[in-house]
Amino acid sequence: MAQVTENRLDGEVLSLYEEDFLLWSEETAAKLRARDFENLDLANLIEEVESLGRSNRKELSSRLVRLLEHLLKRMYVKLPENYRGWEDTIRHQRLELELLIEDSPSLKTIWSERLEQAWQIALKNVRKGYENNIFPDRFPYPTDVESILDRDFWEESAH
Repeated sequence: MAQVTENRLDGEVLSLYEEDFLLWSEETAAKLRARDFENLDLANLIEEVESLGRSNRKELSSRLVRLLEHLLKRMYVKLPENYRGWEDTIRHQRLELELLIEDSPSLKTIWSERLEQAWQIALKNVRKGYENNIFPDRFPYPTDVESILDRDFWEESAH
């Protein structure tokens, strides 16, 4: 059952979840540890657990977009003075993606779908920023998790 408090400003009745999320989460954790299942705010607890999954999927997509943008720039934009910064960003995004997948291995099951969406967004963004460059419509290299996270494609395309 959700704990309810009265909002002092306008008399509106708010749940503890709405009034003080931190306190709600601490009390919820304490109730779970004590196995006090009868007094859990199940509706909001379910919502929060579901949002954790959405958050992971969103982070995967966001990091893939950023990684692909910088891979595109590094491979197709001839600005050697920017290579180091792009490569630093590529390494950072790869590391963050590895950590994310390590924490949530099931993200690999949506990798292809999210990569395709991220590619379209990254391609659109980079084409706007570098209108005089030609970028491929499709990623010209393997798109499996290991390849995207490990291979320096710009070195392969130089040969």
